[in-house]
Amino acid sequence: MKVGFRCGLIPVHIIILMLIGLFACNNSVNRDISPGISAFTDVLDYKANPDSPYDRNWLAFSDQGAWFAYGFPDTSEKLAGFAGPFIMTQENGIWSSKSLSKLKLTYTDSGKEVCLSDFKVTTTGNLSHLEQKFSDDEIDILQSLFYVSPQTSFFVSGITNKGNKPIQFNAEITGDLLSEYLNISSDESRVYVDSDKSDARGTIQVFNNKILSVSSSDTTYSFILHGIELAPDSSIDILISQTFTFREMDIDEEQDLILSLTGNYDEFRRNREGQKFDILNKLKAKTSGIYNSSAYSTLLAKSVLTLQNNWRVPAGELRYSGLFPSYHYIWFHGFWAWDSWKHAVALTLYDPVLAKDQIRAMYDFMDDKGFIADCIYRDTTIENHNYRNTKPPLSAWAVWKVFESDYDTSFLQEMYPKILKQHNWWYKHRDHDSDGLCEYGSSDGTLIAAKWESGMDNAVRFDNSKLLKNSENAYSLDQESVDLNSYLYAEKLYIRSIASILGKEIDADKFGIQAKDLGYMIRNQFYDSISGWFFDTSINGKNFTGDMGCEGWIPLWAEVADKGQAENVMKNMMDTLHFNTCVPLQTLSASHSKFKPDRGYWRGPTWLDQAYFGVCGLRYFGFDMEADSLTMKLLHNAEGLLEKGSSIRENYNPITGEGLESENFSWSAAHYLLLLTEN
Repeated sequence: MKVGFRCGLIPVHIIILMLIGLFACNNSVNRDISPGISAFTDVLDYKANPDSPYDRNWLAFSDQGAWFAYGFPDTSEKLAGFAGPFIMTQENGIWSSKSLSKLKLTYTDSGKEVCLSDFKVTTTGNLSHLEQKFSDDEIDILQSLFYVSPQTSFFVSGITNKGNKPIQFNAEITGDLLSEYLNISSDESRVYVDSDKSDARGTIQVFNNKILSVSSSDTTYSFILHGIELAPDSSIDILISQTFTFREMDIDEEQDLILSLTGNYDEFRRNREGQKFDILNKLKAKTSGIYNSSAYSTLLAKSVLTLQNNWRVPAGELRYSGLFPSYHYIWFHGFWAWDSWKHAVALTLYDPVLAKDQIRAMYDFMDDKGFIADCIYRDTTIENHNYRNTKPPLSAWAVWKVFESDYDTSFLQEMYPKILKQHNWWYKHRDHDSDGLCEYGSSDGTLIAAKWESGMDNAVRFDNSKLLKNSENAYSLDQESVDLNSYLYAEKLYIRSIASILGKEIDADKFGIQAKDLGYMIRNQFYDSISGWFFDTSINGKNFTGDMGCEGWIPLWAEVADKGQAENVMKNMMDTLHFNTCVPLQTLSASHSKFKPDRGYWRGPTWLDQAYFGVCGLRYFGFDMEADSLTMKLLHNAEGLLEKGSSIRENYNPITGEGLESENFSWSAAHYLLLLTEN
């Protein structure tokens, strides 16, 4: 019974690879990362100074699957508040405000505003909360922001009198809007933020201080609070809640939660912080060899934060939690099929519950025939679900990995019939000549959607492809793809394993036989003994496409290649003329005439999912030294990856290491977690 792919332990010789300079693209990268807790803080740069609702120059922090996020305000402005929130329920993400809730203090005796421009400002980004501190000789203002639920954040301002005389303040909470599609209203105790483009409503409340008055215009508001008197060495907290709910959510239940936490919010924050450190320590315990060193603690934290910031709870048409590919990119505010399978595998390392929901979210959009939508969204008035194509079959891999993490057979029982239906769909609707080898295709008869179905949208191997009609709403490319059939081979083995666990021995035997037959066809049709590579072929299997791309090592990941084939593929992977570049295992051989490493998308850049498949394939066939060498380059030569501040990118330039395309990209983070913990 197959129980998963092998990514073995690091051998002793890996110590040699500590000579990182051998692999560096340049010598400018600072790799002096401090050990301990400090390695887990400030790993992403959340400074944000949006000049319009649509300003995408900034990263943002969120937690608990919230649909809104925050940053630190520009330190030059020294605002006693947090930037945002960045709201992801409207127009695929907008900044609602430079700072929706700002604290303003004035001295009661003089009426003079406490001017923060003379204060020292420090900020700290944690996995559980954001924190900023304003200090001068007399006053400390310590502000923290954390999520108490997916709908509500708490914003605490702790004011401390450090002097030797009492101080009296008048306090005010103010805010204003950036977007013309948002508007403010208020009643005697609350401020509301409503939208012309979304049914989500924001509610702002103040606790731990008596409200004297509330006022608002269409775009501004103000809470005037009861005067504050602080004796020397005494403190007071002002608590603000910001809540963003959808119509389908129980607002009264959320309010009960808020009220229940107003007396012990600090304990809640500390507990949340402890939970986050538990996650990081759990992940660190899964690393071994040099990957257990402090040099990789920052990357662990950065990867977890990337997934955390892209996490969304059910809302609108999405009935299960899951991860965006990237909240940062305007068109990635939804769930994608093969992204979801990959996210789920990484999530099993520390959150199998979320991993299961990520899988359920996509299967919730499978039709009666077994077709799974390519991508799905909360609000289809903004973006329609994509039923034009599906994505490569990796769900059984994800389900099996979930099972390996918690041995929950009930989840296998839940997913098994769905996996069968999805698996069989490929042979009914994407096997044009009924020869047992499938093709990528589309449901709407367009060539572009058929290319999308591969996940490698503009890959060179599809440059001369044409479309063939199989049946109504079912079309195939005129080529059989080696990666697709290798994925299907692996899926058959995973189905066999699941069937065995569930006591379905007839199914297990059937899929074992099918895998054996398919494996024979893959090894004989797609492998070119002259070049030592696996290629797509014409639909009749007689001609190779001739493009040496990353699909050529998927038979190693799927464990379908024979030993001799794997060895020749390995040699090509390690060849600097082909795939052993600065950031290796890119999508197209560096020697190809169409190789475009700079923003070529699937025509040259390095994608971490494909690189991970390549590394795991090498490990399965015992090429550990080669896998270690490539892994080190993937870790150390990707721009900013091991440094604090920089986000994890969608893909990387394989020649220079430059980060490309979307920032804060989930599957890159997911596969970096897997590379660190499976070695």
